[in-house]
Amino acid sequence: MAKPNENTETAGSTAADAAAGDAVTMEKIVAMCKRRGFIFQSSEIYGGLASTYDYGHYGVLLKNNVKAEWWRSVVQERDDMVALDAAILMHPKTWEASGHLESFTDPLVQCEGKCKKRWRLDHVEPNDKGELVCPQCGGKLGEARQFNLMFETFMGPVRDDAARIFLRPETAQGIFVNFKNVMQFARKKPPFGIAQIGKAFRNEITPGNFIFRTREFEQMEIEFFVAPAEAPEWHQRWLDDRMLWYTDLGIRADHLMLRPHGEDELSHYSTATSDIEYLFPMGWSELEGIANRGDFDLTQHAKFSNEKLEYVDTATGDRFVPYVIEPSAGADRGTLAFMVDAYDEEDIEGRGRTVLRLHPRLAPVKAAVLPLVNKEGMPEKARAVYEQLRQRIPAEFDTGGSIGKRYRRQDEIGTPWGVTIDGQTMADDTVTLRDRDSLDQVRMPIAGLADELAGRLEQPWKSPKLG
Repeated sequence: MAKPNENTETAGSTAADAAAGDAVTMEKIVAMCKRRGFIFQSSEIYGGLASTYDYGHYGVLLKNNVKAEWWRSVVQERDDMVALDAAILMHPKTWEASGHLESFTDPLVQCEGKCKKRWRLDHVEPNDKGELVCPQCGGKLGEARQFNLMFETFMGPVRDDAARIFLRPETAQGIFVNFKNVMQFARKKPPFGIAQIGKAFRNEITPGNFIFRTREFEQMEIEFFVAPAEAPEWHQRWLDDRMLWYTDLGIRADHLMLRPHGEDELSHYSTATSDIEYLFPMGWSELEGIANRGDFDLTQHAKFSNEKLEYVDTATGDRFVPYVIEPSAGADRGTLAFMVDAYDEEDIEGRGRTVLRLHPRLAPVKAAVLPLVNKEGMPEKARAVYEQLRQRIPAEFDTGGSIGKRYRRQDEIGTPWGVTIDGQTMADDTVTLRDRDSLDQVRMPIAGLADELAGRLEQPWKSPKLG
């Protein structure tokens, strides 16, 4: 399992130079998310709960689109993958077998001075004298204690060790313990995979950077089972496929990097792991990990459960415990990366414009229908056009404020097309179709509008930020 402190954030001159031309900062992203209802602090009326966030309307739509594109790519468009939705609560022996109970820990130190704050030991730098002191108040630090990162709870009415269970710290183990079930119903043989999206929970000591690292998060995870000899080849194929997924959805290739883990970084079960890193405002940071996990997981669960978890070739009688290639992505981190990469600011005729240049398939709203003025029958006509469109694509009807303000609002939530109902519409049933990125406007008949926009969603797209 990947521990949180393995997902290190690195920033150097390369990151600073590459980011210099970007208008985006994390502060701007956070402000925009709050202003436009994408994401906001959880329990805000009570002062908030640290490192927990709620998704508003546009945030839900955006994140669901990210997950839908992942499903589309790894399940719908493949014939070697099946889906799973495993329970969050699992038998406690699961975490013994996986090693989480024993090794999913971080050394923690507590300040004995004024602030009494706890710190991860690997995040404390020595002072000028080579001493480890509290980074906040300079006080003496106590002895390091191991801290398990799993959230603990109890099942049933009695709070004792027999009732102790855990919120899962990763979704992978739900796939491994269901390997035998899937083999029986899916009629698949290696190479094949199991994909799932689900919540995971880690009691992080130092969460931060908005939704990049939180204690409750959503994973998009694949466990791909292969013959041992084929594992290196499939590992490389998944590295290529997953990099292509991000660039196909508009992320700039020069803001992505594939970083192999060094020998000192590899988890004990991994023979090879590489991270897809993205150039976030805080520097290069992990977006997705792709690991060759070997046969560790199935072997461990077979040992602890006394069940055979292997593949048997009925034609030859050969049997083996499959090796596992694991592409593991964060839905929240992916959503953040797509927003960061799409964020742009520009001046249009002396007026500033903030725009999210999202791939149209990721945009929360595909088309906004806007009456030019709220009179002369235009709102009613616009409502009728909106009702037609929303049968085919996610659309929005907006009459609040001037037409310019409505355009700016839609630009900021990433809506790729604006449909304006004006005086000419009332005469000939044509509308003005405005493009979010180029600002080009064309006239087209209402009759073909839904087909036109639905067709555009399936066309290849390149980020305008690529030039």
